Amino acid sequence: MLEIKNLHSGYGKIEVLNDINIKVDDCKIVGVIGRNGAGKSTLLNTISGLVKVRSGEILLDGEQIPSAPHKVVRTGIVQVPEGRRIFPSLSVYENLLMGGYLQDHEVIEEKKEIVFNLFPVLKERINQQSGTLSGGEQQMLAMGRGLMADPKILLLDEPSLGLAPILFRQVFDMIKRCNEESSMTIILVEQNARIALKMSHYAYVLEDGKIVIEGPGDELLRDERVQAAYLGASVRE
Repeated sequence: MLEIKNLHSGYGKIEVLNDINIKVDDCKIVGVIGRNGAGKSTLLNTISGLVKVRSGEILLDGEQIPSAPHKVVRTGIVQVPEGRRIFPSLSVYENLLMGGYLQDHEVIEEKKEIVFNLFPVLKERINQQSGTLSGGEQQMLAMGRGLMADPKILLLDEPSLGLAPILFRQVFDMIKRCNEESSMTIILVEQNARIALKMSHYAYVLEDGKIVIEGPGDELLRDERVQAAYLGASVRE
């Protein structure tokens, strides 16, 4: 579905990503792990159009994706950013409507019910100001807002950041359900390397803006290099 070929990108004069090659198959979870500053978030922001491609290609179903973020969303690629970035002064319902702004009324109502089925607490808080939600509830709202856009590919940037253990498990159960029940393709950047690899059908390890290891998630869990460098400790960008 998504293919990244020989990608270079960065900020100003600084090149962050160097010759990145990634394939994301339809209906799969693809994990990306790496240390602080490895380029994980830059990768998602480049796919989303927030960081410009310097060279290389990002293809969706064989076609070059546009460079402008609002046009990327129209192709079906939707990012749930690190730190949630909900609209705190708006209600839960209004935040969800913002996620579905490209959809017609029927799709919005359909997706709203899917979100409420996945995250029942959001239905309970539907008229509550979003800034008053707990951290876990805000993460659920950020994910729900992304789902309202009816994505082909969902980009998740550090979904466990700042969550208590019980909410951590709940959020990742929801990610798994999105993939299995809705056949959603997901690119998962996650600070917890162990859970990322357990959930991923395929995964990539970034170091200094380059892919240094790749393979099925369960194989990378057993890889001695990955175990020594990443497992048993949090990994955050």
